[in-house]
Amino acid sequence: MARSGSEFLPLLPRRNARLDSFLKRNTERALYERIRTYEPCVVVSDVINKVYMYAVLSDERVYLAEYPPRALTAAVSFGRVRDIELVNDLPDFLSAKDRERCQHIRITYVPEKPAEKEPDWPQRGKKAGLPPVAPPARRASHCPIKTHNLKGYPADRRWKEEELRPPLKTTRSASCPDPETLGLLRTPHLPHPPHPPHLPHPPQPPSSPGEEGLKTAESRQVTRRISSILTRLLRRERATADEEREVELHLYAVCQTSTLYLHLQSSWNSFIIKSTLLLDPLYRRRSTAPSDSISGERTAHLFAQLSLELLQDGVSMENLYLLLQELRTAAHRNITLRRLFWRSSEVFLFLVQTLEECLHGCQSLGGVYTTDQLLLSTLILQTLAIMFRETEVEAARSSLLFAKKGALISRLLLALICDPDGEKHSRGSASDSEQLQALLSEYLDAACSLLFELLLMGFETSRCFQGDNFVSVCWILRVLQPHPNLLPFIRHQARQLVQVLSDQQGSILGPVQSVLLFQRCRLLLACLQHSNQLGQHLQTHFREEFRYFVTPSSTEEKLQPHYPIYGPTLRLVQCIQTLIQRR
Repeated sequence: MARSGSEFLPLLPRRNARLDSFLKRNTERALYERIRTYEPCVVVSDVINKVYMYAVLSDERVYLAEYPPRALTAAVSFGRVRDIELVNDLPDFLSAKDRERCQHIRITYVPEKPAEKEPDWPQRGKKAGLPPVAPPARRASHCPIKTHNLKGYPADRRWKEEELRPPLKTTRSASCPDPETLGLLRTPHLPHPPHPPHLPHPPQPPSSPGEEGLKTAESRQVTRRISSILTRLLRRERATADEEREVELHLYAVCQTSTLYLHLQSSWNSFIIKSTLLLDPLYRRRSTAPSDSISGERTAHLFAQLSLELLQDGVSMENLYLLLQELRTAAHRNITLRRLFWRSSEVFLFLVQTLEECLHGCQSLGGVYTTDQLLLSTLILQTLAIMFRETEVEAARSSLLFAKKGALISRLLLALICDPDGEKHSRGSASDSEQLQALLSEYLDAACSLLFELLLMGFETSRCFQGDNFVSVCWILRVLQPHPNLLPFIRHQARQLVQVLSDQQGSILGPVQSVLLFQRCRLLLACLQHSNQLGQHLQTHFREEFRYFVTPSSTEEKLQPHYPIYGPTLRLVQCIQTLIQRR
């Protein structure tokens, strides 16, 4: 029997009044509001030996607090993490009862390097205005923790620039027996990715005067392949030279129903996605704001005002689009607004209903989309995807999405799938058809990103509820199975993956496209792992393309190795290739 929304509250963190009060008093508001969860555990590291402490998770770091809480120490930055895994063992230092129910979590990371000694710059360095060298980094720092943020981007009329809050920068276990059900698979042990080296132009072979300026298509292809091979070799050589020492942090959660591992994986994956996106200048301007942010009360007032305008009768499509743009921009920068969104179910219901009317209405008329429908539908998906990020510990979100056997999730899933060939039915001019095709492609990218967020939620429930687990990945794919456009939708996502990785003339992907590549890989891997129908469909139509083009080597050619998402994407591609060859 399906579970009700209230039965999924064990997924949410347990509150500890004493620790919560300590954190609220001793940390800055920006950090306190981004603490996802905390849990008591036994800690073992290179400087701590079997000490009972609190593990405190924020969006960027793992902190350790004494028991009882007296100090907060930064232990691991997610930017330095190489692996987070469950270890199936029986720690001998625990009692027999605790030993059986313990979850042993091992975090492998590269410790922070102390800052190098300031060089003795010549006088010309002073004239050039060289920035001062930062003080030596410490292994641990006590709260409050200071953060630095970039200059904000001009906001919309309601959330002014000075009012926006800045965001801060598998082994088996008794309680989680199936490592393959985890949402994002473990990242292999990769060295800290370096910045890409400047590559020399490949040497040109000597040619006679009559041959100068003439190159066959075959020779150009060989030149590109040589350049590609040189690129990968130089990257690997540089990575090997910069390889850093890895250390381990061991957390022993003495609770069989612990959710610490799930939240660690979720926080780490959110961090690598967000930190990769922030490498894009445009995304960074949209997502950052000055430090003098508004209060929670002011945010609640502004969100309530915007909600009233969205939900009023007779709003034109143009005004609705402008209001949603304002909501999306504010949600990019304000975690409190994202939490308020889930506490106000009316806005979520309104967006799902609007999406259904936009796409289902035109599908009933032969699949002819209009520019306004695609623009508005894409904005709805983008807004919802932002609302899902970093809000998995929000109780109102679980209560809303899991209520009535997941009725709202089912509606959203069926609404976001559309016909990827809808623009071909257009009777307009060639230029109009091209515009519709570009807008539809943008919509399908947004649909992939939102479906990725829903799958992450499914992976989390799969880990905690075995058997008839509700809102699992399998459940999500079963809901989508009867949709008439599901197979064309999945084919489109697979074609896009093959097209990106097989394009030898294309440039290296930027941060936003790299994240989309990662999300698309995760979606297709879920289809291969959890749906016989979709797995067989991909096997039938894309076996050869996946075998020869969707490979780790082709992925290395497209991604910058210093992107945080580089290693996890390689891992996903390797899993896809393995499953395709095994079927």
